[in-house]
Amino acid sequence: MIFTATPQGLCFSLVSEEILSKTKIVDLSADFRIKDVATYEQWYGLKHGAPQFIKEAVYGLCELNREQVRKARLVANPGCYPTCTTLSIYPLLKAGLIDPQSIIVDAKSGTSGAGRGAKVANLYCEVNDTIKAYGVATHRHTPEIEEQLSYIAGEPVVISFTPHLVPMNRGILITAYANLKRTVTYEEVRAVYDAAYGDEQFVRVLKKDAVPETRWVKGSNYVDVNFKIDERTGHVIMMGAMDNLVKGAAGQAVQNMNLMFGLPETTGLMQAPMFP
Repeated sequence: MIFTATPQGLCFSLVSEEILSKTKIVDLSADFRIKDVATYEQWYGLKHGAPQFIKEAVYGLCELNREQVRKARLVANPGCYPTCTTLSIYPLLKAGLIDPQSIIVDAKSGTSGAGRGAKVANLYCEVNDTIKAYGVATHRHTPEIEEQLSYIAGEPVVISFTPHLVPMNRGILITAYANLKRTVTYEEVRAVYDAAYGDEQFVRVLKKDAVPETRWVKGSNYVDVNFKIDERTGHVIMMGAMDNLVKGAAGQAVQNMNLMFGLPETTGLMQAPMFP
């Protein structure tokens, strides 16, 4: 088993049929996440060096693609924002209760989401005691999110996605908005979420009016989700929180590995998380 957590472009320069015939790969970069080569090359500014493996690569969002992951030899580990966003929106989009073209995503991330590179903008004095939007209308996770939501909706989906940098070490918080197609009750929407995640170990649907918080998922592979119906505007607010370094990266990679090798999906992922 090989895990690759490398800069964009390196994994596709190394993977080959010979390697895949001998081992399985979980790639944590974006090299095989996006099925459309032109889209990848446009957003990442790279010429894709191994397009022959893109169709084979399985998008490793376990809760949606579990059976495909089990049979895969190349898994594209999803990005952190796409994981939390997709899992927060999936139940209502799949059920056809929201307008796919009305989705707006407001996202927040701790500074570890930018990696460990020595960047002035990520220095403690630059990020402490402030919050800012970044990658406005240009963030590279946008096409990944749109592609996954398009598969769920059964039609092309275009979203507005704005990430923000928050002065904390780790964590992702998603607040997504969409127009409801019709009047719904809390019980109806809750039933949709429960049907989607009732048997999932790592997705927790919170109690009514509870909002996801990054501190409750810190150091764990859990994603906490919930929703709020705004009857006044006809919108629904979909919320999610997770640790970008665990379910958003290494934890999800382990979860994928467990599926690929027929191990219990929770193996290595149930240690006590960090709190406070």
